[in-house]
Amino acid sequence: MENAISFPALGLDFTINRVAVNLFGKDIYWYGIIICIGFILAALYVNSRVKEFGVTSDNLVDCLIICVPAGIVCARIYYVVFEWDYYSQHLSEIIAIWNGGIAIYGAVIGVLIGLFAYSRVKKLSFATLCDLAAFGLLIGQCIGRWGNFVNGEAYGGPTALPWGMSINGSEPVHPTFLYESIWNLLGFIGLHFYSKKRKFPGEMALLYVAWYGLGRAWIEGLRTDSLYLGSLRVSQVLAAVSCIAAVALLARQYNRIKVQKAFYVPPAAQPTAPERVTTEEETAERETVSATAEDKPEQV
Repeated sequence: MENAISFPALGLDFTINRVAVNLFGKDIYWYGIIICIGFILAALYVNSRVKEFGVTSDNLVDCLIICVPAGIVCARIYYVVFEWDYYSQHLSEIIAIWNGGIAIYGAVIGVLIGLFAYSRVKKLSFATLCDLAAFGLLIGQCIGRWGNFVNGEAYGGPTALPWGMSINGSEPVHPTFLYESIWNLLGFIGLHFYSKKRKFPGEMALLYVAWYGLGRAWIEGLRTDSLYLGSLRVSQVLAAVSCIAAVALLARQYNRIKVQKAFYVPPAAQPTAPERVTTEEETAERETVSATAEDKPEQV
């Protein structure tokens, strides 16, 4: 259950037990604990921003109740589908998610399905819910990748770079878990500050898809544990396609906003009625009426 992980060129060595604690005969893994930490921090952050996006904390709780199970199930289905050669011969292991085997893109698909269903039932903006989910996904992925570090997995091919990582005495490899964690952290920081100036609902979600897709397309090419469809790395292709699609949609929407501003005509000011000039005859008539009223005796 232990992994000896080192960074030889940096002089760093770690001996990590995958099991954090044993409770009542059941092993509790660091991977699960780290995932839970990422989930909690993501939920706390998103909850602090819900009012800015026109939803409530109750809406957030509802979304979590729906999307977390949906994300887990779809993450497992995604993995099993592209590892069907193995699972078709071991059907009893399909539901054994505790043995590992989930894919982040499957989780994202599950979250989108859950958000879409919830938005239709509650009559909320699907795009706005996706904006909030983008923040949560970046936080969760940034922290969750350290679970891969503890497990000694999700690494790349051999490298001579100073930060090359050795697992159980192997030759140094790309620490792709670290690349993705840093990439997600940078994406979260960028979205956090830019979100104050967001231009339309769904913008944060599209920026997330574009940013994550760009990084994942590169990082996936370095990994040695990719899921394949024929000779294609599934996640790499999906990352590249989703990135291109998101950039195209962003460009289209930004262009629409630019055109709208260029042809925007502010509403004309309402014309005010010209002030009426009182003639000398009208002034004299008013003075006569006033004088008559003053001379009239009061009624007892």
